[in-house]
Amino acid sequence: MNNIQEILAYNKSFVETKEYEKYTAGKFPTKKMVIITCMDTRLVEMLPKAMNLKNGDVKIIKNAGAIISQPFGSVMRSVLVAIYELGADEVLVVGHTECGMASLHAETMIGHMVERGVSEQVMSTLENSGIRLQKWLRGFDSVEEGVKHTVEVIKKHPLLPPTVPVHGMVIDSYTGELDLVADGYGQ
Repeated sequence: MNNIQEILAYNKSFVETKEYEKYTAGKFPTKKMVIITCMDTRLVEMLPKAMNLKNGDVKIIKNAGAIISQPFGSVMRSVLVAIYELGADEVLVVGHTECGMASLHAETMIGHMVERGVSEQVMSTLENSGIRLQKWLRGFDSVEEGVKHTVEVIKKHPLLPPTVPVHGMVIDSYTGELDLVADGYGQ
């Protein structure tokens, strides 16, 4: 049985036994917060448990490194939708210890792309079109600095209401301990 078959088999039982009932929630976040965090597998259950979050409490946006690299990209659009359409009035960026983005090297990743079948012609076309993969695929040197950078991108966004606090934290990937690195209330 492959992953998709396993998921569908489990889901059939989940629905039939009405397991979904304990997760029923509205679409508006009860804690009025939107969280941007990393897609790291260790955070799937750890982050909500460490923050005492339950289904329906917050909006969570996940990507590689909890980074907003494009001020007018999809992550920032999601933050603005959470604020203007879904009632969030606080933003929290949560990075984590031992983040893979801290050790991401564009050259290595580009090499992996070529190894897995992306042609040199495609790479050349992108480069000649002004897409700088070296910059786009760059990670960060420090998780704390990555979080602070994303906090600043959000705070300086021209469409963010000035009354919305933007916070930054780093969670320990093993213990769940949270470290506040940017206090949005002290803006």
